[in-house]
Amino acid sequence: MDTFALIVIITAIAGIGGTGLGGLVGALFNRNSEKIVSLLLSFAGGVMLAVVCLDLMLDALDQNGSAAWNTFMVIGMVLVGYGVVYLLNFWIDKATNHEVPHIDKDHPKTADQLSELIHSDHYEVHKQSNTRSGLFIGGIVMACAIALHNLPEGMVIGASYAQDPDAGFALTSGLTLAIVIGLHNIPEGMSVSVPLIAGGMSKARATVLTAVTGAPTIIGAMIGFGLGTIGPISLCLSLSFASGAMLYVVFGELLPESILIWRSKAPAFAMLIGLLVGVMIIFI
Repeated sequence: MDTFALIVIITAIAGIGGTGLGGLVGALFNRNSEKIVSLLLSFAGGVMLAVVCLDLMLDALDQNGSAAWNTFMVIGMVLVGYGVVYLLNFWIDKATNHEVPHIDKDHPKTADQLSELIHSDHYEVHKQSNTRSGLFIGGIVMACAIALHNLPEGMVIGASYAQDPDAGFALTSGLTLAIVIGLHNIPEGMSVSVPLIAGGMSKARATVLTAVTGAPTIIGAMIGFGLGTIGPISLCLSLSFASGAMLYVVFGELLPESILIWRSKAPAFAMLIGLLVGVMIIFI
């Protein structure tokens, strides 16, 4: 199979499939799923951390020998990738928080459970005072923001496949990152479908629209793969940017979300298991 076609299929499953599954879970929300989601996020974070630190960054450092300038270039692009995803998340929060203000001044600003993390509990309360159109607009804004957020995530998958274009469906860093990004997209999909449904959209249409927000992941993968195959320097830059983007996803999203959903020692243990699984995937 053509490498581009392969990347499109894998990225579509991770992006469209992951967010679509999250949209479906949001439509059929069950509080009993909170602990499972928490463990999945922690496990995905551990795998992603292993792949980034023990594969992507090491490969980026090896692209141009051991020259000091290459090390600083990698560090600089890691910071750029981290900063880009941070700014995208900051914009998402700023663009959507006004649609779901906290219930009162004494309400905690951090989530205690999955329903708060995706604002479904807030929507139930705000239905009494907010118009359905306002909730619907909030969902549309979130959908657009998540779609933009998925672009650099796709670049991560594309850059990973640029390391080994002939990897195919083998469980290398590219496929591994696609899987964990797909898991990461589940709560993001939930955050899109919940306000759309609360705003009056049918569950089926909300799930489909949520899945569509994952489509930019494919575009990002094409960009990441294209840049990564130009030459050693461009591959180094692509891998470094991808590493920074994923480090923010791990430390700024996956781990905080998993701990907020389930405040116990279990998420930390799940992350350790994910880290060890990542090591086995890379070195075995």
